[in-house]
Amino acid sequence: MKSYTADICDNHPNDVQILTPNYNSYGGISMCHGQITTIQLFEDNTALVELLRDTNGKGKICVVDVVGDYCAVVGENLMNYAHKNEWTGIVINGYVRDIEATKKIPVGLWALGTYPFRSQKKKDALLNTTLEFGNVTFEVDTFLFADSDGIIVTQKYLQ
Repeated sequence: MKSYTADICDNHPNDVQILTPNYNSYGGISMCHGQITTIQLFEDNTALVELLRDTNGKGKICVVDVVGDYCAVVGENLMNYAHKNEWTGIVINGYVRDIEATKKIPVGLWALGTYPFRSQKKKDALLNTTLEFGNVTFEVDTFLFADSDGIIVTQKYLQ
């Protein structure tokens, strides 16, 4: 299997941001790339459910920043929505659950880890906002490449 991230880093070392290496793969595919859509959640995944369920994500990767207490914001149901609506992948600065099921759904999924407790319905979310975590700035319509070597972000599509 060819690596997106290593090749892009080799060919464009000054054009990449590299996410810290503490994110694990929990999806059914190990490589994906696409334009970034962002969402920041405050312990409540309602807006993420609506985004993945109601929006065509063809060619897109949803980057999620979870603020607040530990909770899982993606599991089997949201991964099924993402697959149905053609999302390429999801990167979460937070936690997931139902990983035996999510690993069988052909959507990329990276997160800090697993946590069995679901999100609580407490606060609003911010959609299409600039996010910063893991030494990377995630902006809407920039590009994310993810594979077994890591996750990188670029301002434009690179090969």
